[in-house]
Amino acid sequence: MEETRMREPSHNKMGIMPIGKLLITMSLPAMFSMLIQALYNVVDSIYVAQISENALTAVSLAFPIQNFLIAVSVGTGIGLNSLIARRLGEQRQKEAGLAATHGVVIALAEWLIFLIFGLFFCKMFFCAFTSNPTIIEMGVDYTSIVTIFSLGLFIQIILEKTLQATGNMLYPMLFQLVGAISNIILDPIFIFGWLGFPAMGVTGAAVATVSGQIIAMFFSIYIILRKEHAVEIHFKGFRLSPQIIQDIFSVGFPSIIMQSISSVMIMALNNILIIFSQAAVAVLGVYFKLQSFVFMPVFGLGQGAMPIMGYNFGARNKKRLVHTLKLSSFISLGIMTAGLLIFQFGAKYLLTMFNASEEMMAIGVPALCTISLCFPAAALGIAFSNFFQAIGEGNSSLLISLLRQLIILLPCAYIISRIGTLNQVWMAFPIAEVASLLVSFLLVQKSYQNKIANLE
Repeated sequence: MEETRMREPSHNKMGIMPIGKLLITMSLPAMFSMLIQALYNVVDSIYVAQISENALTAVSLAFPIQNFLIAVSVGTGIGLNSLIARRLGEQRQKEAGLAATHGVVIALAEWLIFLIFGLFFCKMFFCAFTSNPTIIEMGVDYTSIVTIFSLGLFIQIILEKTLQATGNMLYPMLFQLVGAISNIILDPIFIFGWLGFPAMGVTGAAVATVSGQIIAMFFSIYIILRKEHAVEIHFKGFRLSPQIIQDIFSVGFPSIIMQSISSVMIMALNNILIIFSQAAVAVLGVYFKLQSFVFMPVFGLGQGAMPIMGYNFGARNKKRLVHTLKLSSFISLGIMTAGLLIFQFGAKYLLTMFNASEEMMAIGVPALCTISLCFPAAALGIAFSNFFQAIGEGNSSLLISLLRQLIILLPCAYIISRIGTLNQVWMAFPIAEVASLLVSFLLVQKSYQNKIANLE
């Protein structure tokens, strides 16, 4: 990429604008774009469900791999975002730009890893979960495409996180919108064979996914090259810096692990649930699609809050940092409470969208009602994770995620599956969230005393 124009940082809005207005300004674009992403996730599964329950199960089994791909790209982006925001807060503009350039190089290396997986290991993955040849074939077709052609996702997310770190939330929102809307439009065209295209079924869903990502990538590259930004990305005289890579992954690697945990969790839960029925696996897949409508706005809020906290931590402004944490926690709690009410009173109607069979409906209604009890605790847990990442304590975020999604959740689910019923297995979710929230309170208090209390 050619050198982009730099803007003077002397009056960065993250250091002077009122927190309430700033958080809304920075979060709303991300929240809106992530709601569109959630809409894509649901629409994609609704279309796939029209093919067959086998197709829905295949995509549900593929979800951990797709989720891991996103976890690696977003986790790296979070590490990059945190580093750039802190360097800008410290008025170290050149180092912020150099970090952004490293981010692009890292994204290319990560894509190559998933390219290799898509070419050689997809079938092995699906055979570990099912012997149904139809599900295996559909799953391999879908997963190989979304991994081999994932370059668009990696580049788009790195550029998105780079701009978010500077306080620019509009273009990142547009990047996500372009990709998601393209995906939604292309889904029925490729899946069902509209406009003269052949009907490709599950393969068409994968083609639509990667097409949207590639379109978003080209749009993001155009914006980086043609518009003015607070950091510059260029490769003239570029040399890899082990220190910058370490700084990115000091937050980025725990973030990758933290977000990848959900992939491990889903794979393990699939193994637990498949003992009860194939429909139970499909229900879990549907749940994760539906819950994105609740979690995505909270993640979008976090995308706005994290660079504000990171900037003010770098600028040693305790009051603004703490105010941002408190306000983002309160808003997250409100969003999750609304989601809890929707799941409690509308579970049946939500499942109807997925052409649910009688068995899926019987399993799914109590599942959605029970799992959603974890939403309020999860709201605060996410807000605290953003705080840890913003101040460079990625390991604390990692610990909380490990507790929520592995250390507490999976043993609870396994034990209950052995001594109880399928409906009782879902209680593992709220148990894990409440227990991990108690630990996160203690970690926040410790971080405040060690890093925040003595700031100016």
